[in-house]
Amino acid sequence: MTLSAIEVGSVSVHTTDHRGATPEEIADRAVSRILYVGQSAHPFIRDQAEAFKQQLREVIVFYMKEAIASDRATTSLKLQQAGFPELVKLLD
Repeated sequence: MTLSAIEVGSVSVHTTDHRGATPEEIADRAVSRILYVGQSAHPFIRDQAEAFKQQLREVIVFYMKEAIASDRATTSLKLQQAGFPELVKLLD
């Protein structure tokens, strides 16, 4: 009989109180999954990696905000077309 094992890795849970996650919070989570910077790395390499990680976070935040604005524009249009213009105000 052959046994196999699967390593799952660590699990983390992120919660908010009475709101959804912000683009910044989601970008932090994404960047930490995309790029890991080991503390034992050479300081020069670690500094470059940390700088790249920050730039990557800023790009993710920017495009997440663009996606949110686009989705809200689509939702607003659909609400207006369905005859519920007063609900559009709730999206702001």
